[in-house]
Amino acid sequence: MVNEPASLACIDGTHLAYHHSAGDEPGVLFCTGFRSNMTGKKATSIEGWCQSQGQQFTRFDYRGHGKSGGNFRDLTIGDWLKDTISILDSVTDGPQLLVGSSMGGWISFLAANARPEKVAGIIGIAPAVDMTKRALSNLTAEAKRELSETGAWMRPSKYDALGYPITKKLLDEGELHLLLPGPINFQGPVRILHGMRDDAVPWELSLEIAAALISDDVHINLIKDGDHRLSRPKDTALLLSLVSSFFATSKGF
Repeated sequence: MVNEPASLACIDGTHLAYHHSAGDEPGVLFCTGFRSNMTGKKATSIEGWCQSQGQQFTRFDYRGHGKSGGNFRDLTIGDWLKDTISILDSVTDGPQLLVGSSMGGWISFLAANARPEKVAGIIGIAPAVDMTKRALSNLTAEAKRELSETGAWMRPSKYDALGYPITKKLLDEGELHLLLPGPINFQGPVRILHGMRDDAVPWELSLEIAAALISDDVHINLIKDGDHRLSRPKDTALLLSLVSSFFATSKGF
């Protein structure tokens, strides 16, 4: 029988779906990427490791994603940041190691700024910081026209046959959450994994993030043959080794 997620009510009348495993603190909170959900291999692999070690773990779906409520087209970076903060405040116990994949990496840095006392460290997997600004700068004339006429543009993607709906609302609201060129006000330990064959988020962006962070405890792992998803067994093993090392060295890598 499939373990159904728990539900957290939102003030807009929708809900957030999540899975939470009780355990020792600090816990691990997994923040998914744009159009992704909490059933992915990275999230469930970390969950399995945490459960085997008696460590607290939480994964969830943003509104408009997976099993959570809400209409994706109505939502923005600010909304998904609020979702993350709601999970931090209402579901997790004590400080958390945030593991953010792609957009979840951006959300993780924003959440750390909003709730510094709740974030013990961050692991970013191809962190798509300021992705809305990059998307806006790369729009073709046709895409701009479609946005202007309909309020949304279907961005082609090899990860989704139907493409990704990029709304004008998402792009405009994203301007309120830009982090670069910095400073990024997080003083805790940060580890970043990035594939050098990533065709969605350039690996050079991770260097900019590292330079912008006020923390000195920042390490970047570049995987020369890695793509955006970093979902191969060897990529997962590297990710789990980073999670493990955080807990092996007095909660700080």
